[in-house]
Amino acid sequence: MRRLTSLSPLFLALVAVVTAPAEAQQLAKSPPMGWNSWDAYGLTIDEKEFRANVTVLAGLKTFGWKYAIIDEGWYMADPFVEGLEARGYQLDDHGLLIPAAKRFPSSEGGAGLKPLADWTHAQGLQLGVHIVRGIPKEAVRKNSSIAGTEFHAADAADTSDTCPWDDGNYGIRDNAAGQAYYNSMLQLYAGWGIDFIKVDCIADHPYRASEIRQIAAAIRNTGRPIVLSLSPGPTNLSHAEEVGRYAQMWRISNDIWDGWTFTYKKPTEDFPAGVITAFDNLAKWASHARPGNWPDADMLPFSSLTPHPGWGEPRHSRLTPEEQRTQFALWAIARSPLILGAQLTSLDKDTRSLITNRALIEVNQTASSSHPVENLPQGFEHVRVWVAQQGGGSGKSRATVAIFNLDDQPAKLVATWAQLGASTGAGRYAVQNLFDASRVKDSPGIDLVLPPHGSAVFGLR
Repeated sequence: MRRLTSLSPLFLALVAVVTAPAEAQQLAKSPPMGWNSWDAYGLTIDEKEFRANVTVLAGLKTFGWKYAIIDEGWYMADPFVEGLEARGYQLDDHGLLIPAAKRFPSSEGGAGLKPLADWTHAQGLQLGVHIVRGIPKEAVRKNSSIAGTEFHAADAADTSDTCPWDDGNYGIRDNAAGQAYYNSMLQLYAGWGIDFIKVDCIADHPYRASEIRQIAAAIRNTGRPIVLSLSPGPTNLSHAEEVGRYAQMWRISNDIWDGWTFTYKKPTEDFPAGVITAFDNLAKWASHARPGNWPDADMLPFSSLTPHPGWGEPRHSRLTPEEQRTQFALWAIARSPLILGAQLTSLDKDTRSLITNRALIEVNQTASSSHPVENLPQGFEHVRVWVAQQGGGSGKSRATVAIFNLDDQPAKLVATWAQLGASTGAGRYAVQNLFDASRVKDSPGIDLVLPPHGSAVFGLR
């Protein structure tokens, strides 16, 4: 057993757990909103492409879009070759991932992502990165020293553990060396100015409780407010209390791509997941959504999924306009994080209009509660309804009712607001259609036809 040096990262992490300031618990008071490079660029995004997308995102920040997240591959010298390690993981002397300088030229000279973070912050946005849990195999082969300690990579690595679908890393042991490695990682990234970290292969496939705890402690040790996002899913509901203690958001499904449903070769398969699967997943997790804790239904694969999407061929999203509206409305009212997966430089008009819908975004960001409605009236067999509440306290309470047709056929729907969970009585309301901001004639309920996979969202005052 190697002894710890004075004021080791492990000691500091333990102190941080005990003395974490109250404001540290206030990260992500509302569901995080932003953009992630994966759905359009996969492993391949470079600095020029990132800056181009962030410039567009900066134009959307007044609507709440805030985080610009570089997904997997920013540390690969050549993401286009076959085999993870053959792509050339870039490491510093302590076995930590650093950006590939040819793809991120502002990182040359050891600057890391700090220049890019400074530029992103200057746009009024925040920078996020993706990592796969663990320690790169190359660091273990070299037995790199762990910064600030007498430990080495071999002391931290669990060589019996690799991610089943991304084997470039070994897992991290639940020991002092493992904690020290994560401490050194987060200290480096916090120094760059990272505001958000998405950690993959940790919430499911498999669930790694010890590494979740280690990463959370390492973040606290930095003293920097960094949002922790756990991926992929589906996170098991039995872990709800634990993930809520350590992370601000966690995936509740496998990767959702641009389809209503997908056909699988085996009954046990769930990749890729279709939009329809989110209805049951979000319903199960509804009671766990609260400030600082957000069950994550996954990214929004809208508009242009080019030039190198993380799955499938380059394409325009295969979601119909109705399906795209339904997905956005469901994510909004269920208070999922809203993370765009489009190539922002090629947004189509309908997508831009949808993601700048202030009324829907306001529901997502300000609702105090939301839930699916049970015991719906006759005729709603293939329909789901969600209700969200806003305001209350000293202000006037407002309700939002979202109605979703899951069927492949149009649905003729008649019901009172009370039957849809908006009230205990049958009163009349001032009603607004939140998709187009039009005023609907005051009425005690709905009488409408929804197209296949279509939706309607109403604000009641």
